[in-house]
Amino acid sequence: MHARASACTGATAFHEPAPAVALVRSAPTAAHRSRAMSSKPPPFDPRFAQPGHPPATITEFDGVRSLHLGSSWEQGAMRLAKPDAIELEYVQMMMAWLLFIERPRRIVQLGLGSAALTKFCYRRFPDARVDAAELNPNVIAICRALFALPPDDERLAVREMNALDFVLDPANHGSVDALQVDLYDEEARGPVLDTPEFYQGCHDCLSVDGIMTTNVFGDPASYDKNLDAMRAVFDAVVWLPEVHDANIVVIAFKRAPAIDFSLLFERAGEVKRRYNLPAKKWVEGLKEWMQDQAG
Repeated sequence: MHARASACTGATAFHEPAPAVALVRSAPTAAHRSRAMSSKPPPFDPRFAQPGHPPATITEFDGVRSLHLGSSWEQGAMRLAKPDAIELEYVQMMMAWLLFIERPRRIVQLGLGSAALTKFCYRRFPDARVDAAELNPNVIAICRALFALPPDDERLAVREMNALDFVLDPANHGSVDALQVDLYDEEARGPVLDTPEFYQGCHDCLSVDGIMTTNVFGDPASYDKNLDAMRAVFDAVVWLPEVHDANIVVIAFKRAPAIDFSLLFERAGEVKRRYNLPAKKWVEGLKEWMQDQAG
């Protein structure tokens, strides 16, 4: 991926080169895995262990409650003293669309996780409709009971459904300003939906200037497979430096934006003041990405 000059003075735009630049990542190290996994999975609670789906379980340490899917891999987290805040850094990075979209009308989360993004968007964007699609009913149940997920209302809808069905539904096409995708099963070997068909559906759901953010984590081959599928359908695809046990957040634009870093840093300051998110680091990551691709 390279950047080329746009018609805007002092700005650049992301555009797809040929051939595309591959992202090569190693597997998570032993140190990464030791933080992501404990010695044994937590015990099951029958309330969150409906058959046919992985059971949802929790662990707690130092004031933070973590979500698991019947294994030791962490699927999300919540600080008990701040249940509506986003605890994990890579999940905060999923909000990087805020650098480009100030007033979203519809925000969608594919893969509920610990409901951190869904809760945050619901609380902090009162004029937006917030939807989440989650296939596992155990995840929805545990988020309602133990992760402070509010009940559905006229602005919030958490649906038990396959994310592929959501993105292929024509009723959702062209309506989503911010699409946040974090789809993992109990094995966490890579996104469970990673095909060109899925990412085409994500693209189709976005409004004209809509943005998708997605977490890419897992086996080394998973990174480039997902990036290649995204590049095939989005106008521009960029990624931020990896954090939190080799998670990489990718930003995919339906329409490549003009980039003025002085304006982005200004916007990052506003995001920090209004939402207490470390947006300056996101802009620095984008700048580093552009420099790396141009080098």
